[in-house]
Amino acid sequence: MTNETWGQVRNELLKNLGRNNFVSWIEPLQYSGLQEGVARFVVPTPFFATWIERNFADHIRKQLISAGADVDRLEFAVSPDAKQAPKRAAADRVAKAAAAPAAAPAALSAARATEESELPSAPLDSRFTFDSFVVGKPNELAHAAARRVAEGGPTSFNPLFLYGGVGLGKTHLMHAVAHELQSKRPQLKVLYLSAEQFMYRFVQALRERDVMSFKELFRSVDVLMVDDVQFIAGKESTQEEFFHTFNALVDQNKQIVISADRAPGEIKDLEDRIKSRLQCGLIVDLHPTDYELRLGILQQKAEYYRGQYKGLQLAPGVLEFLAHRITTNVRVLEGALTRLFAFASLVGREITLELAQDCLSDILRASDRKVSIEEIQRKVAEHYNVRLSDMIGPKRARTIARPRQVAMYLSKQLTSRSLPEIGRRFGGRDHTTIMHGVKKIEELKTTDSQLSDDLQLLRRLLEG
Repeated sequence: MTNETWGQVRNELLKNLGRNNFVSWIEPLQYSGLQEGVARFVVPTPFFATWIERNFADHIRKQLISAGADVDRLEFAVSPDAKQAPKRAAADRVAKAAAAPAAAPAALSAARATEESELPSAPLDSRFTFDSFVVGKPNELAHAAARRVAEGGPTSFNPLFLYGGVGLGKTHLMHAVAHELQSKRPQLKVLYLSAEQFMYRFVQALRERDVMSFKELFRSVDVLMVDDVQFIAGKESTQEEFFHTFNALVDQNKQIVISADRAPGEIKDLEDRIKSRLQCGLIVDLHPTDYELRLGILQQKAEYYRGQYKGLQLAPGVLEFLAHRITTNVRVLEGALTRLFAFASLVGREITLELAQDCLSDILRASDRKVSIEEIQRKVAEHYNVRLSDMIGPKRARTIARPRQVAMYLSKQLTSRSLPEIGRRFGGRDHTTIMHGVKKIEELKTTDSQLSDDLQLLRRLLEG
C-alpha cells in the first residue's frame, strides 16, 4: 500500500468520523508500511494506541480494504520521542500556515484550532441525532433541555444532569448535543467522554507524571460532556480532579452536561461536595417509556427499515402488539424490530402477527416473565401522584413513605430481584429496609381495604 492510498483512506475517514475525531485521532497517525496483511502505524503515546485500537481500528481497516489494500489487522507502535512529536507537528502546522501569504488568516486559524483541539473525545454514533430521537411525555423535558444546550449559547442552568435507567435515551441525547454543536458551532471545543474514560486519562497522566497537561486540556474546553458519572463514585483521586475541573469550567461559564443512572443524591460513595455541585443545575429524570412513546419509536424505525428492505410488507397491528408487549427498554424494543425485519427478508414472508410471535418468542417470554423495578416505581408514583425522585430519595414523609413501601412490596412480588438488588434501585437502601417495607404492606393489606384495592389495580396494570 502506498502513501497515496493512505491519503485517500484518510479523506474517507474524515467524511465518516467527522472533523473532531479525525483531527484528534486519525491525523496524528503515521503510516509506516504493510507486510503480510499487517498495516503498521506510529502513534504519539501508549494511551493513543489503546484508544485507537479500541475505537477506530475497525473503521480504518474497513477503509483500507475498500481502497484495495490486503489488510488482516493493524499494529500501532509508539514513537520513541512520543511526548514531543505531537507538539512539534502542531508547531510545524502553525509555521507552515503562517508562511503561506495567500491564505494566511484562514490557514493559521485552522492550524491553531488543530493544535488546540487534541481532545480525547470519544467517537460519536452517527445514528444518535435529534432527528432520530422520538419525543414523548416521559422524555420531553430532557429533550427540550438538551436542545437548549445544543444551541451553544449561555443557559440558565449549569450543569444539565440527565438520569434514568438503561435504554431510555440518555446517551442518545448526549451524542445529539455533541453532533449539533459540532455542526452549528464548530468553533467551540466540545469534549464528550464517559466517566470511565475521564478516569483512565487521569490515571494515565498520574503514571506519566504529566498531570498539568491533563488539567490544561480539560480546562480548555467550551462544553464538557461526561456520560455515566456514577462510575467515578468511590474513586477518591478521580473525584478530586473531577471536582476541580467542574469548578474551573463553571467559573469560566463553560457548559457541562452529565448523565448517570440515578439522581446525584442517590449515587452511593459520590462525595457530598460533588453531589452539591451537580444539584446546582437542572436535574432531569428520563422516565421509562409509555405505550405511545414505544409505538412512536417503532413507527420511526419501521419507516427506516421499509427503505432498507424494499417490498417487505408489514401487517396492521404488529407494531402495536410489540409496543404493548415489550416494555423493558428501547434497546430491546429496537433490537426486536431489527431481528423481525431481517428474518422476514431472509424467508421472504410478510411481517404478520404470527411471524412476530414465532420470531420473537424468546424476547416475548422474557417480557412476560419480567416486570422491571423501574416500571413498578413509575406506576406506583403515578398512582399516588408523587414524584419518582422523591420515592427513590431520602424523604420520610408518610405521603412518600407509604407509596415507597408499596413499590418495594410489588418489586418483591413481581420480580426475581434479591432484596439487596431492590434496595440498590431504591436509592441504595439496605436490604433490611426493604424487608421492613414488604412486611408492613403485608400486614396492612389485610386490614386496609383501600390499600388492598390499590395493590390489585397496580398488579393488573403491571401484568397486563
